[in-house]
Amino acid sequence: MNIIMANIRIISQNKKASFEYFLLDKFEAGLKLKGTEIKSIRQNKCNINDCYVIFKNSKPYVLNMFVAKYENGNIFNHDELRTRELLLNKSEINKLQTRIKLEGLTIVATKLYFKDSLVKLEIALAKGKKLADKREAIKERDTKRNIEKIIKNSYK
Repeated sequence: MNIIMANIRIISQNKKASFEYFLLDKFEAGLKLKGTEIKSIRQNKCNINDCYVIFKNSKPYVLNMFVAKYENGNIFNHDELRTRELLLNKSEINKLQTRIKLEGLTIVATKLYFKDSLVKLEIALAKGKKLADKREAIKERDTKRNIEKIIKNSYK
């Protein structure tokens, strides 16, 4: 699943996030990682499907980010689901905290990728979808797929 574009290599994507939430604003955040974690991420042994961000003492932390243990690690190997600190600018942190408090939004992880040699996590401010909104998204996806199929068959 490695997609390469302009020194960016996508490691993991959360496709479920766009189905479950309306994604409003996106931010790029760095991650504070241990040595064995970065080695596992380089081997694509990570998952961000259930990731979300919380604030403790006005610092952002990502929860439920799965990074498999490094196979060649020793006793200092990392915990797979440990809480990891996000690296953001002070202004971005303030903007995220105020929007969460005022509008009742949540922050979900959408992509994990390498930008040059650094690991970055794309996070998005999100508002939950209702069941009717999800049904509408499924309907739009099906009609788009049918239209593309008709267009493809008409050129044969």
